[in-house]
Order: sequence, then C-alpha cells, then structure tokens
Amino acid sequence: MESLRELYRYGYGPSSSHTMGPRKAAEDFISGHGDADRYVCKLFGSLAATGKGHFTDSAIEAVFKGRRIEIQWFPDVVKERHPNALTFTAYNASGEISAEQTYYSVGGGKIVTEDEDISRKKEVYPALLSHMGNILKYCTKEGLQIWEIAVKFEGEEIMDYMERIWDIMEDSVERGLIAEGVLKGGLKFARKACQYHTKAYDMSGPLGYTAKAISYSLAVAEENASGGLVVTAPTCGSCGVLPGVLHYLHKVYNIPRVKILRALLTAGIVGNIIKHNGSISGAEVGCQGEIGSACAMASAAATYLLGGTIHQIEYAAEMGLEHHLGLTCDPMMGLVQIPCIERNALATMRSLNHATFALLSDGRHRVSFDEVIQVMMQTGEALPYIFKETSRGGLASISQVGK
Repeated sequence: MESLRELYRYGYGPSSSHTMGPRKAAEDFISGHGDADRYVCKLFGSLAATGKGHFTDSAIEAVFKGRRIEIQWFPDVVKERHPNALTFTAYNASGEISAEQTYYSVGGGKIVTEDEDISRKKEVYPALLSHMGNILKYCTKEGLQIWEIAVKFEGEEIMDYMERIWDIMEDSVERGLIAEGVLKGGLKFARKACQYHTKAYDMSGPLGYTAKAISYSLAVAEENASGGLVVTAPTCGSCGVLPGVLHYLHKVYNIPRVKILRALLTAGIVGNIIKHNGSISGAEVGCQGEIGSACAMASAAATYLLGGTIHQIEYAAEMGLEHHLGLTCDPMMGLVQIPCIERNALATMRSLNHATFALLSDGRHRVSFDEVIQVMMQTGEALPYIFKETSRGGLASISQVGK
C-alpha cells in the first residue's frame, strides 16, 4: 500500500477526482509547456458528464489564467483505462501541435499519465499487510494496535503530517459552522450547518448530543461544496464524515489531540486497504466507494477512540462498507450537494452506531472486511454507467425534469 499521505490529501473542493485531480494535471502540463500559443483541454467520460457541476473547467482555467485555452466536452467517450480522463494539447504560433498528454484522475486527487500504470503504486507497506486479515494477525503477534502499523512503516514523521491534516479538518469544521448563504451552482441549496449547530444546543438528551455531530459533518461537506480547503477522507465528496465523527468525540469526551492523530492513522489504514484492493472513485464504483469508504474509516476511528479492540475496529469498518453496498453516485446537476452533503451527515451518524454495535460484540462476525471490499468491487462493476457520477440517472435525473 502507498503512504497515508497519498490518501489524506488537502486542497480545494468540491471534488477530489473532478476538481483537485484536473487542477493538478493542468499544473503538471503547463509546467513543461508554458510557452505555447494556445491550448485545448478535452474532458472525457465522467469528467465531461459532471465537470461543469464539479467546477472542473474553472479549476483548469484558473491554472491557465492569462493563456488561451479551449475546453471541450466528450461525455459519451469513455476511455478504457478509467472513466475520468482528460487530454491537454499545446499548439505553437503556426497552429501545429507542440505537446500532448493524457491524464487520468483516479480518485482522491491522484493523477496518472497515459504512460503510467494506474495500478502501479509506490509501496510503503509490505505486500502481506495490504489486507486487514493479515494486519490483525500481525498486530496480534507483535502486540500492536492498528495505528502503530502506520508509524512502524512510515516513521514517526507521519504523526507530523497527521497534525497538519487534523488542523485543516478542524478549520473546515469551524469555518463551516459560521458560514451561511446559498451554495453556487444552480440548485439554490442553502447551507444548514450553522442553523443546525445552533438548534443542537437547544435539544436535550442523547438526540441533542448527536445532533451536534450532524452539524460538524455538514459544516465540512458544505465547505467542500463551496470550494473551500478540505482533506480527502478519502475523497472530497465524502470529506465530512471522518472530521464530523472525530470533532464530535473530541468535544464530548475531551479526547487528547494525540489520540485523535492515532485515530486518523487507524482510519487511514482502513481507507488505504480499500483504495489498494478496491476503489474510492465514484466514477468507477459509485458512491459506495466514497461515502462507504469514509463511513468505514470513521467507524474504525470511533471504535478505536472508545477503547475497542483491533477485532472490534475491523468489525466496525466492515459494517461501514457493507451497509453502503450498491450506493449510486448520482449528483443532481453534477453538483456535490444533493445527495452528497446529507450523505456525509448521515454516514457520520452511522459511523457512531457502527462503533456502538461493534463494542457491544466481542468482534467476531461472519463477513470479513476484506471480503466486503471484494463484494464492493463486484457490485461497482455491475452498476450501470449512468449511476457512476454521470448525472444521467437516479436522483440526478430529477434535476433534468422540465429542462
């Protein structure tokens, strides 16, 4: 598996695959071909189908500011290697092609070029530890907790990186809790986190406490939808789940910062396993790869913080993914707003429930985390293309009524 630095990336929303990835590709291309007379960027597949709603064109144009660039859209042309593809072409003053490069935005803000193997990764962890079952055996043998696996193979400096990640997560919560107004894009979707957070203080009993968790998750998801600075956990579209859970538990139980960082590492190992053996790309496997993965990560983190064993942590993560199997990615108008924002909040609640359920058990259960990843991939491959971030089916079709 790759470093957790490849999983937890930070940048500006609303989409890791449709905004962060294309922006990074544009920066890479222009760094080597910045003296061309003009440029053309061709967007294919899912990038073209939902690119306008994800502000893909705006992200690319921002990089090419002051230069001539034409963006062309080909939603019906799906590249074989990955549905998120874009090609940059540079032309000289004579109108001849001086350079051309195709990129694939494979999820979580990561890009690969046409010449690179999408499956090739810079491995940091031993191959044996790319499956949860083997990690549990290794932890049992060595007396380790799951988070210690990350420190063992990435070094103590990974804790410094987690410090930065947690700072950005907390900032996104705090910004989102005071921001109000309508999110851009055309759905006239009003921010709710500020209002919900205020109402949560007037609610008594257990419902009042958990209502705060909803507001924290909404805050981050709304910040992402507005193009704010967020952390991919594991994607921009699902970035509110993990910080929502961690911020909530941090407040309620006064959990020390170092424990939060260890929870991030625990969640990171879970997300890394999914990314390595499955997918976190909505365009590839639907929203089960985004919200499902985020829920699995947050469920594991919550179980760790509440004193769960490594087996209870694995159980919670398994439930987080299992109970999102088949979830479609069908954003209305291609915007990361409906149903994305609500899904973040509800997955936050489910993560806390999974932790509770796992802690009531002894950690033994029938379906393993590794097995449910295989099922997620099988399910994702069977999902019709229109339900994988194309805005052509499901809830997205509602936004087309009357147009």
